[in-house]
Amino acid sequence: MAPTPKPVAEHRIDRTPEYEKFIDDLRIFHEKRGTNFDPEPKMGTMNVDLYKLFNFIVENGGYDKVSEEKLMWRKMCEGLGLMRHNAPADAYTLKQIFYKQLAAYEIKKVHNKEPPPPEILEFTTAKGGSLLTRTLENFQAKAKAEKDESGDDGTPSRERRVDETPNSSGRASRGLREAPAPRVIFHPDTNSTRQTRHASGPQPGGSGTPAANSPAHAPNSSQPHSNTPIPVHAPPHSSSSRGNASHTYNPPGPELSNPAVQSYQPPPLQQMPLRVVDTPTSNPERFAPRQRALRQPVSQPPINNAAVLRSALPPGVLDGPNIYERCLFALRSGIRAEQAFGLNHLVKISFERGDKYKFSQFSGLAEGLTEFALGVGSLFYYIDWTICNDPDVDEYGVGELDGINGSLDILERIAQLKPKAVQDNFQPAEFSDHLTLITEAVLTIRNMVMLADNASYLSDYMPLKDLLCIILCLPDMDLAVELKHFALDIAEQITPYLVLGSDDPLYKTLLAQLASTDRGTILTSLRAIGRIAMNHPTETNKLSGVPPAVLQNLMDWLLLNDDELMDACLDFLYQYTAIVANLDTLIQSTNVEHLLTQLVRLLSHGAKRGVRELVLVEASVAVEAPSEHVVPIPKDLLEHLIAMEEPERCYQWLKCFFEEDPDSQITQIAIWQAYNTAFIEPLKRRNRTMINAADFIRNISTVYQTAGAQIIRDQGPMGEVQKFIIRGIRPRPFPISPEGQAYFRCQWSPTPGAPLKCGVWNLSAEKMWDHIMTDHLGESPDEKGEFKNRQGTYVCSWDSCKKYSLPTSLFLVQFMTHIKTHLKTEESGYKAAANQQTGEGSSHGGKRHKVRIVKPAKTINLTYEETASVRDDRNPNAIPQSAGIPLSAVLILRNIARNVGKTEAEETLLKQQALEGGGNARDESEGIEDGSVIPTSGWKERLFRPVTARLWEVFTENKVLAKDLAGLFQLLGQQ
Repeated sequence: MAPTPKPVAEHRIDRTPEYEKFIDDLRIFHEKRGTNFDPEPKMGTMNVDLYKLFNFIVENGGYDKVSEEKLMWRKMCEGLGLMRHNAPADAYTLKQIFYKQLAAYEIKKVHNKEPPPPEILEFTTAKGGSLLTRTLENFQAKAKAEKDESGDDGTPSRERRVDETPNSSGRASRGLREAPAPRVIFHPDTNSTRQTRHASGPQPGGSGTPAANSPAHAPNSSQPHSNTPIPVHAPPHSSSSRGNASHTYNPPGPELSNPAVQSYQPPPLQQMPLRVVDTPTSNPERFAPRQRALRQPVSQPPINNAAVLRSALPPGVLDGPNIYERCLFALRSGIRAEQAFGLNHLVKISFERGDKYKFSQFSGLAEGLTEFALGVGSLFYYIDWTICNDPDVDEYGVGELDGINGSLDILERIAQLKPKAVQDNFQPAEFSDHLTLITEAVLTIRNMVMLADNASYLSDYMPLKDLLCIILCLPDMDLAVELKHFALDIAEQITPYLVLGSDDPLYKTLLAQLASTDRGTILTSLRAIGRIAMNHPTETNKLSGVPPAVLQNLMDWLLLNDDELMDACLDFLYQYTAIVANLDTLIQSTNVEHLLTQLVRLLSHGAKRGVRELVLVEASVAVEAPSEHVVPIPKDLLEHLIAMEEPERCYQWLKCFFEEDPDSQITQIAIWQAYNTAFIEPLKRRNRTMINAADFIRNISTVYQTAGAQIIRDQGPMGEVQKFIIRGIRPRPFPISPEGQAYFRCQWSPTPGAPLKCGVWNLSAEKMWDHIMTDHLGESPDEKGEFKNRQGTYVCSWDSCKKYSLPTSLFLVQFMTHIKTHLKTEESGYKAAANQQTGEGSSHGGKRHKVRIVKPAKTINLTYEETASVRDDRNPNAIPQSAGIPLSAVLILRNIARNVGKTEAEETLLKQQALEGGGNARDESEGIEDGSVIPTSGWKERLFRPVTARLWEVFTENKVLAKDLAGLFQLLGQQ
């Protein structure tokens, strides 16, 4: 079933900066070229985006490439969303737009060539392609040849052009006469259909009806040697002078004759040149030998019944074998030319149709490819490998392979072979051609085994395993590298269906490839070994017999910054450490402590670290009763405001120390006294004047439009009293800077434990830090502005701190690091309160709640780590699962923790420790199980004790790996 095409979005012009720049460049190009330019050509009701059209056609090869391929312009219409109801018309219209507007621009900008002149490009129709090779000479020669093909008398050819007008009958059939040429003026006859006598000469036959106009004599009038004159009112090329006219021509009467037509004189008849043609009569000597040969009796060939039967059948019934069978027969023919043909097509078929090309459907294909590929032995050794399928043979020769059970001694045979003197850089032509064909045969097998059915089929064909061993054991030469890589790809695909023991030749050969320095060889070999018996649920890939050198290489490759190679090594080690015997070999032959260190390091491979702030205790806030107390002004803010002039100083002071509150009020005398107390003395010292009280009260309404002066009457002890208030504002619990940043108060007590606080306001933790150093600790900076890190006795008097409530001997840097924690907490608490006030005010229509800080929030910074993870598609809300290299490292650690206590190395280590300690190893080993005796530390303790701290660190920081590490800790806790 053909795939459903994806819906294409409707075509529209995106007027981006790139589009505008492209249109401007294209307009300048057409102005220099002297051609017309339409920036938005139309296709029906849609405007075409020339920028999208140009990029799309260039991506598909350009105008010439698209024009050469059949129906390609229709695909371009579909790809651009320009296809309407008439595909041929839309395709031609799109081609015409690109031809007129963009073809020359493509030649200039894309191909860096000079485009043909407009006379043979834009000023002509979009016919054909080859614009890159079109010149004035070859295009004119082509046009002249087309004109010559149309006939010497100017008759159009049978092949109708696109821009020609259909004939008057409305039919566009090939072979029918088209309308007369534009130079011939045609007037239809509106009078009676009776023919008039207007001829330029006497009519033959003396008939009253002109012979040239009679339909019965029309064919005779077109003969080249006819002496019948042409009537003056008939066009020289009209359909009446031809035998294939589509309608009857009625000449006009004399009253409608045109003078131009009447004055027309036909051209004189041209004399046709004649030449002598030899015939048996005129030249009998030339034909005499042929006549004698014809008179000789001819012996009849034997009757070929197959040929007679084939000639009797309708065409197309017996067309021979298809291309698949043809390639198979060519491969099995033994003819080198036929084999080259077959292998060339087999490579293409296996690559393009590998999803449907199966060995099971073509008997002998796998055998033929394998037998041909075995010819590689004769190129490098003095041997010809053959396959023997006789089950009764007891002993095979050196070059005979067991086609039923496989050759178990194939590696020993290869080791006995005598190599040829083959040069790596120079080879004879026959050698190179033969090696190329063998490579094509192996490549065909490699392409086909990518299909699971073919891989399963070939896993039962024993000679293929021998072929892989032979190829992988070829000399270490550059000319055999490609062949070896194809063989490894084949092994990677078929090993999931194989059960290979430690003595299997293919298993040994794959292990030998791990000693290579070629990264591709190592990667493919590791994957092939790791996939052994993957599709056999009852069998296990035990990976026994791995040389210690290979294990050491695997540990070394973990140090490389190569994720793909690292992942392949970890997959191999995961399967390897799952077997107790393998783990025993690993402990005895390598430095396992080094492996554990690398595995723990890989737990954080590709991790993204971050810091998350966690609130332990929320900031305590409480509703504050209306108060007329205005907080004192900080020193830096005072200096900033004194530098201003009135009334700007008044405006800014009100913004920094008051906020809107429709339910609050403050007396006019209290707010004026607060302002007067803040600025009267500093301004006197600078000989500057203050604003008067009346102007100050009026300015409050300018800053806060909801605030206003009022007079209220209140009952007092002496009777009714008038109070002058400002309603709609309230003092802020802490000042803010002109930039909107909150100040926070120093909570240092001059006497430890006293409730009285310092109360100095500072804008940042850095300034508060300097304040504590200089004002409370009495430290002074040196000439460079740095404090000396001396050792002394310090007491922390910040609020209710209990860490250094008693005198403690510390260095100054240690004590101030502790003070920084208070400063940061206090600063963040005031900022949170300021944000909370702003947020509550914005969410309640501008009403600000009366809040004050009772206790700032307590927070802690947590470091977290994120590694590769995957989500469960069936449960998107579930916690992501670990994946990638960190997961492989955890699984290997779990295998080691589970199996290290079962190894012989563990028993040996316990015995050695028991002998050194003078105890009984057997009793102590038994005490490990019942817990009656403190166990002697074994390999588990020796391996995991140095990395336990790091494991717990990853466990706490990496949420994804926590579950997997929990299983590891359970195994480590089983003593």
